[in-house]
Amino acid sequence: MSDPFEKMVADARTVFEASASKPLRDAWAGLSLPQIRADLIERLSAAGIEEAGSDTRFLLAHVLAPASYADAVADPALCSWQQMSWLADLAWQRLDRRPLSQVLGSQPFWTLDLQVTEDVLTPRADSETLVELVLEKCGPAVANLADLGTGSGALLLALLSERTQWTGTGVDISAAALDVAGQNARRCGLDDRAHFVEGSWGAALAPESVDILVSNPPYIRTDVWRELAPEVRRFEPRRALDGGPDGLRDYRALLADAVRIVRPGGLVAVEIGYDQGEVVADLFDQAGLVETGVKRDLAGHDRVVFGAVVSTNG
Repeated sequence: MSDPFEKMVADARTVFEASASKPLRDAWAGLSLPQIRADLIERLSAAGIEEAGSDTRFLLAHVLAPASYADAVADPALCSWQQMSWLADLAWQRLDRRPLSQVLGSQPFWTLDLQVTEDVLTPRADSETLVELVLEKCGPAVANLADLGTGSGALLLALLSERTQWTGTGVDISAAALDVAGQNARRCGLDDRAHFVEGSWGAALAPESVDILVSNPPYIRTDVWRELAPEVRRFEPRRALDGGPDGLRDYRALLADAVRIVRPGGLVAVEIGYDQGEVVADLFDQAGLVETGVKRDLAGHDRVVFGAVVSTNG
């Protein structure tokens, strides 16, 4: 085949035929956009995805942008076969129960849009309760923040976006997670105030170097982790979820570091499971923290435990 254009078409057809999503592309051949939408909702529902309607809406918005779904229905010229091929590729991943955030590559959190990969947890709205608590407790004065087990950097970056005088360090044991967090800091224009360190909890941080410590540690019991939805169990990092037999393993470790690295009078705030408020508050007390409390999320569940490191003034 000597014609370069013919070779390009042949190569494209080879890729097309080899695509895992070819069954979807074949099924959608000749269908209108509303018919494709209805078919995708039905397939996602059959795969056990409760959010089939909203997931379909997000997938369509992603591939049709900047046009809207309504625009594309009104003017079919705004919906190309390349876009429908792309939709099939993304939908095929979602049908395999890959989280929508990973399929789309990002997830909104607070006022930010954060990159998400298999190396980090998808930021969840529940974690915004911790952000709200810290902002309520801490004013805008200069402060140094530490986010232990930073993952995508969600907590650190959300707080820095609200407090322009703050600087912060995200710590994670995973180099791959830190790469994602660093990219998110640049994505959000916060890389001049956000720094990242590889390590286990606060081991890499100097004594009394932190004014505010936040963390969303693994807190799911191992037996519960085994029963989680495929999106979580198969595609999100287990070591960011599994908190050991009682779900409390990592609270003990990070609290031991917290009393060393947080300055006297400084704040410690951690996310917890809905049924862990009392037991984690007890761990705070055992670690010597004072003025402890529990904050509930919008659903009325215990979500954050907080306390202060004992001041040298008593």
